Amino acid sequence: MDVWGILNIIGTVAFAISGAIVAMEEEFDILGVFILGFVTAFGGGAVRNLLIGLPVSTLWGQEVEFHIAMIVILLLFFLPHLVDKHWKRADVVADAIGLAAFSIKGALHAQNQGWSLSAVIVAAVLTGAGGGIIRDMLAGRKPAVLQTEVYAGWSILAAILIHFRVVNNDFGYYLLAVLIVTLRMLGYKRGWHLPKSKWQADSSSYYVDTPSNEDIV
Repeated sequence: MDVWGILNIIGTVAFAISGAIVAMEEEFDILGVFILGFVTAFGGGAVRNLLIGLPVSTLWGQEVEFHIAMIVILLLFFLPHLVDKHWKRADVVADAIGLAAFSIKGALHAQNQGWSLSAVIVAAVLTGAGGGIIRDMLAGRKPAVLQTEVYAGWSILAAILIHFRVVNNDFGYYLLAVLIVTLRMLGYKRGWHLPKSKWQADSSSYYVDTPSNEDIV
């Protein structure tokens, strides 16, 4: 199996686990767990395909990945004790692995299409973080990519290294995946964040001009 297939399976398993864990944390029923698991595993790739012009059949042709995701979600649903003592850590680890595998895969897709650096970055971010964004929105959470640690910054790093061919072979892609997972975990543990604005809206400056009793009369 080539690097494409391996990265795809790794990312699919990791994000299926991540989506299922979030669904179970939110006390979804079995259908909700399956939906969130599948959306997390395949949502980012679907959005990427639309943007870079790949046919829809590319998604539906992943029969092996669909079966693998189904098995993983079933195992987690019926054997939750496998991770119930470490829900959060398991979620972060799975998310980091999925982010790494799919960011590299997305960047490679765009690179092979001959797109510019900006397109490679967008493909890497959407493939790596898109499923997680959809997952968080369906679960009623703020998307982690918009506020948690550096997160999508690691997708951008992967895109830059691949676009400029700093990494350009199978062994390098695997090393890059390990690097991204390591950086994502360090960022989570040490609370690394991108700069945030210090501006806050002054709630006292907002008011509703309601009519007085005299105005009503």
